[in-house]
Amino acid sequence: MGASRDVPFPAGYHHLTEQKVIGSGADAFAAAAAHLCAWGMHRDAGLDVRADAPTASPGATVELRWGIGPLRLTFSCRVVYMLDEPRRKGFAYGTLPGHPERGEESFVVEQRPDGTVLATISAFSKPGRWFTRLGGPAGRVVQRVTTRKYLEALAEAAR
Repeated sequence: MGASRDVPFPAGYHHLTEQKVIGSGADAFAAAAAHLCAWGMHRDAGLDVRADAPTASPGATVELRWGIGPLRLTFSCRVVYMLDEPRRKGFAYGTLPGHPERGEESFVVEQRPDGTVLATISAFSKPGRWFTRLGGPAGRVVQRVTTRKYLEALAEAAR
């Protein structure tokens, strides 16, 4: 685990990288990084978050839930690494057994030298359950839509 640090991502997986300028300045960077690491981005994207730690930390597990009743999906992940640099913060998690996908996803907030705050979400994944294999490209559409919700949540936190 931790392969999301490396580029290119492993072969045999679908790869996704999306970026968005979410603000400018030290305050925007600090707010977005804190929101990200406290699972706020996930909550703002409409997920029910159940984590064994209030903030992301190496080895922490998080259960993300979406939907209602028998249509509720659960996405269990474990944080595989953290980024804690003066101008770059974030983490990555890997999927755990039962997750609809297999892979890793990283979430990074960065303040560039000109003050611009950039959020980057990168993932590599492949179907991990029968219904995601059956759904084929629909799973990638859901992943892209969710990624854009995450980026918008970080932009809102940086305002």
